[in-house]
Amino acid sequence: MSYQQRNFTVLTECMQITCIVEKGQGDTIVKAAREAGAQGATVYYARGSGVRERLGLLGVAVEVEKEIVNIIVSHDQSDYVFERMYMAGQLDTPGKGFIYMTPLEKAATFIPGEVLDKIEGRA
Repeated sequence: MSYQQRNFTVLTECMQITCIVEKGQGDTIVKAAREAGAQGATVYYARGSGVRERLGLLGVAVEVEKEIVNIIVSHDQSDYVFERMYMAGQLDTPGKGFIYMTPLEKAATFIPGEVLDKIEGRA
């Protein structure tokens, strides 16, 4: 059995931005992130509870559906993308959601040769 030569590029100085919002708001967050320079996003669904959901019968917390948006960006663009996502989600309003940023030690994905050349200053 022969194996094809495979290469991959390891990215460093990356940040993961995670934004948790009400169901139906994920597309707004992704759009803002893309307009700010992010290349893509992963959106998935979860259930959670918070201050606003404690309005159920007899004060029992009511679980609600959430959308979680994950974006990976370079360290250089992370603050700008973070701010744009925060503003688009109106996260300065109580109960609208939560956003946080995590540094990534290492990440890898396919990067076209012309993009690598540009990054490394060869183009």
